[in-house]
Amino acid sequence: MSSKLKNAGLIGLGLIAGIAGSMQFDALAQKNAGSPLPIEELRQLSDVFGLIKSDYVEPVEDKKLLTEAISGMVASLDPHSAYLDKKAFKELREGTQGKFVGLGIEVGMEDGYVKVISPIEDSPAYKAGLKAGDLITRLDSTPVKGMTLDEAVKRMRGEPNTKITLTVARKEEDKPLMITIVRQEIKVQSVKAKVVEPGFAWIRISQFQEPTVEDLAKKINALYQQDPGLKGLVLDLRNDPGGVLPGAIGVSAAFLPKDVPIVSTNGQLPDSKATYLARREYYGTRSGGDPLSRLPEQIKKVKMVVLVNSGSASASEIVAGALQDYKRATIMGTQTFGKGSVQTIRQLSADTAVKLTTARYYTPNGRSIQAKGIVPDLLVDEYADGDGMNSMRLREADLQKHLSNDKDKEAGNGANIVDELEEAKRLAAMEKKRKPLEYGSKEDFQLGQALAFLKGQPVQTSKSAKVENKKEGNINNPDGSGDKK
Repeated sequence: MSSKLKNAGLIGLGLIAGIAGSMQFDALAQKNAGSPLPIEELRQLSDVFGLIKSDYVEPVEDKKLLTEAISGMVASLDPHSAYLDKKAFKELREGTQGKFVGLGIEVGMEDGYVKVISPIEDSPAYKAGLKAGDLITRLDSTPVKGMTLDEAVKRMRGEPNTKITLTVARKEEDKPLMITIVRQEIKVQSVKAKVVEPGFAWIRISQFQEPTVEDLAKKINALYQQDPGLKGLVLDLRNDPGGVLPGAIGVSAAFLPKDVPIVSTNGQLPDSKATYLARREYYGTRSGGDPLSRLPEQIKKVKMVVLVNSGSASASEIVAGALQDYKRATIMGTQTFGKGSVQTIRQLSADTAVKLTTARYYTPNGRSIQAKGIVPDLLVDEYADGDGMNSMRLREADLQKHLSNDKDKEAGNGANIVDELEEAKRLAAMEKKRKPLEYGSKEDFQLGQALAFLKGQPVQTSKSAKVENKKEGNINNPDGSGDKK
């Protein structure tokens, strides 16, 4: 090895050691204090760093190499772990506050491409027609293949009123779609609510954010002012991709007795083994007070239905799972996404961080959500004539490198489709005849079935949905009847 290469390699090893020392994973360091560093592998990493510095066709900055090394290392773990540079870290913090500039989609990585998990309701992407399961292959003229998820997200973000053209592969389309979207500041209205008819109300949560618990409390109080005699409530979590954990705890606590367990977590570190209760300290709000303390007492007893689908993920699944375990609400719709893992933000510097999967979520009864999701008590299709494209959507179990379900190693994604391609074509032809579904409207079939259930009327359950793991008793028929409930 040349002197130049040796020097570069030594510098690389020094830089790598410095970065390793700067990562403030105190608990992990204590846990693995007796484990020796893999010197041989670190030496290989240093050698590669040195080779690039000395032999690559053009100079490469040290910072770029090391940042990419960190990013690749974290991204290789699972679909939800990521390195957050200055811009990404800033955007993450803005997103939890309910506003950011971009397209308005929840995304994941699949086969080197960006897959749409769910468009955020009323966002530019939603209005442009992007659908869950769409595969984004190009951003403007740049191929997505070869990018990390973080790089792709950066390109999709930008300044307000600027355009980006996405090349989209859709399973039911023969040719790629070219969709141009204008970036906007996304101000997600976390909670919507209305009295749909005398005695019955609908509350929709589109995403769990820092203001969600306060917003929910305001909406509930307004509903009871409008109709003090509410007999039934529909909580709509369809296509809600999740968000912050305190929001999920607070929403669950609004409908459950005080101090009951809402969700538990388990991972390697001692602080990842925790149980979160329906208590103010676990769903803290910006105001410092407890907005749930001012809710009408009836909200704890009113008959409830929770609507979910394959776009309901993470925090949505925590709420659905808790209300299902305590038999506080009947869960209706289709099997949820199955993201039951905890991502913890470990800050590396003032402007950068690592989003790392540190634990799995469990419902109060100890069920693991990961790669399985929540199976509704009543399986109800999106439309009267079937589930539409919902049955073809991407789920956690479909993602490469997804974390397994430690409670059920055979947990699948729920759908059991004999010929996926032919089914996609059939559903696509049917979808083209339908107008876009507006949740909460008179044409919302699942909402109509939820209202029927609350009134004690027959419900049209799914004719085609098949769910795995029936042996666990996950499909509950509250009245013990068959297809019509």
